[in-house]
Amino acid sequence: MPDSIARVEFTKSMRKEYTVLAPQMLPIHFALFEKIFRQAGCSFAVLQNEGRAVADTGLKYVHNDMCYPALLVIGQFIDALNSGKYDTNKTALIITQTGGGCRASNYIHLLRKALVKAGYGHVPVISLNPSGLEKNSGFSLSLPLIRRLIAALAYGDLLMLLHNQIKPYEINRGESQKTVDGWIDRLISLFDKGKGLSGKEVRKNGGKIVKDFAEIPVNRTEKTKVGIVGEIYVKYSPLANNRLEDFLFEQGCEVMVPGLMSFMLFKADNRLEDIRLYGGSAAKRIAVKILMKYLAKFESHVLTAAGKHGIFTVPAPYSRIKELAGGVIGSGCKMGEGWLLTAEMMELIESGYGNILCAQPFGCLPNHIVGKGMIRQLRNIYPESNIVPIDYDPGATKVNQENRIKLMLAVAREGQSRATRVI
Repeated sequence: MPDSIARVEFTKSMRKEYTVLAPQMLPIHFALFEKIFRQAGCSFAVLQNEGRAVADTGLKYVHNDMCYPALLVIGQFIDALNSGKYDTNKTALIITQTGGGCRASNYIHLLRKALVKAGYGHVPVISLNPSGLEKNSGFSLSLPLIRRLIAALAYGDLLMLLHNQIKPYEINRGESQKTVDGWIDRLISLFDKGKGLSGKEVRKNGGKIVKDFAEIPVNRTEKTKVGIVGEIYVKYSPLANNRLEDFLFEQGCEVMVPGLMSFMLFKADNRLEDIRLYGGSAAKRIAVKILMKYLAKFESHVLTAAGKHGIFTVPAPYSRIKELAGGVIGSGCKMGEGWLLTAEMMELIESGYGNILCAQPFGCLPNHIVGKGMIRQLRNIYPESNIVPIDYDPGATKVNQENRIKLMLAVAREGQSRATRVI
């Protein structure tokens, strides 16, 4: 196989005829993103294929020393192409490319090599990136599209937050999910009319969303509160973490997962940090500051809406999360999820979710440092915290992972019982 794989461009003519496949990561957010891309005239589908076959396909075409997320994403793509569901002569793939120091920046090259090896070298791969790393004449991130995606990101964070806080207590099982699905349809209908995209509209619709969730009948029995942090793909993806949220729900837990908006603010903030540390153009600094201000505005609307009825736990804003990290880890630490992962653990503890699962791909050194490597320091600051790292890779069995989680929950419940006896 040649060292350099020729790139197949996604052209304007392909846009009219091709189906673009994307890997799954955040079910609520990606349901919104999928429909937004379809509104933009792209036949777009987020993949739903799961199971051991995906990992086995990934292992067939990706060296097992590579990141587990890369292995799963590539495995999901090739498994879908093998399924016969798609015309591989009329199918393209899309994958994010950060351009940072993480191996994730190279997933796209691994994917192209794997496609050639699997006999799909003719399938175009689109790089979704804001940095101009690769360009395709048939796909671009226009400002109107970016505006819709940011609004969807804000709505997705709010729906995920409320769903996780209502689902464990709902009297009529499935009502919270039904509310999520209903709002996804309503939001897409608004987007189709060019509505629901401004900060004012997000604030207004956010209030309505919160009202609908607040009216769901619940039975507030005692639950173990658990936070989930970790590498972004393994933290969010049900495929990668063996449906971790569902398992915790079955174990009688209420789950808190930090939203995607803080991660996007973190990525933008890193650009400013680079300029501060290493220098850069004034124009770039101004552009990034404008983006951060825009994202922070939407974050504020989500948090304000979530706090309206006084019954939901409202996460801290990004500014507070960064402030928490300042005392324990440098802001220049940005590989993997960088200082944000440590800060998210601190914010979860202060919000009442001191039982934390740190989901990380085995072999992801940066996340082991800012995740597992910071646990001792966090226990010094928060002695009652209960933090357990869980490794995910093709060789890690679901049974072993769940046993570690059950042990963590046993420790958590013993702590709850001890606190109740003291009271």
